[in-house]
Amino acid sequence: MITRQKVSSLNQQVQYGNTYGYLGSLGFVVMATDTVMQENLRTLAPDGVSISVAPVASPNEITVEGLRKHIDTMANAASLIQPDAPPDLICYACTSGSIVIGEHTVAKQIRLGAPKSQPMTLVTGVIDGLRTLNAKSIVVATPYIDEVNKLEYRFMTNQGFNVLDIKGMQIDDGSIMGKITPGYIKEFALSLDRPEADAIFISCGGIRTIDILQEIEEEANKPVICSNQAMMWSCLRRINVSLTVKGYGRLFEIPEIVDPCSI
Repeated sequence: MITRQKVSSLNQQVQYGNTYGYLGSLGFVVMATDTVMQENLRTLAPDGVSISVAPVASPNEITVEGLRKHIDTMANAASLIQPDAPPDLICYACTSGSIVIGEHTVAKQIRLGAPKSQPMTLVTGVIDGLRTLNAKSIVVATPYIDEVNKLEYRFMTNQGFNVLDIKGMQIDDGSIMGKITPGYIKEFALSLDRPEADAIFISCGGIRTIDILQEIEEEANKPVICSNQAMMWSCLRRINVSLTVKGYGRLFEIPEIVDPCSI
């Protein structure tokens, strides 16, 4: 025989405190095929900053045509990131996609999907970082094929940088980007360095550059920017979080952006 119990709870003096995002909250629109970005976001985010993500529909092919397709579901992806408690900022976390589609076009779609969040793109953070470091002449290492590299070269020169060299690993399959070893990334990046380069930029949010970034910077004896490091640094500064972090290049030890890009 089942004994029926009366359910009756006493009023409680519930104690409340800070949420995980007591300093601020960031949202990221990530490629559905990416295997690195979300790990890097949580590695780089300091305590007190909450991270939320939503995937954008993306083919495996890292080609100009494939990257352009990301915009088709950008607004919808942004709208799914904590809609009842919108993040302070939402960033599209793809370097090459930001360049191919265009920062302003991406920002417009993020605003459409999440009008209460500040829009941002990964490559905007890269420009913020390079300008803050006062890097004028750079070399650029990428995993991309040359049709993407040509657009990146044009974009960087239009932003006022003297691109001494840009070379890619000629990979067009996004599903294997995360398998490139950090050791090879280091070797490839250092092979492009020149004495007259003010900084090395390692492009792409889908490769494991932050695992080896500090070593590259120490060996090259100059600033090294990589996509996810620069993006997170700039996103944090844009929501007024100026905490510095050691171990991810000298950029992360700078508390504010010099002349932040407007998108």
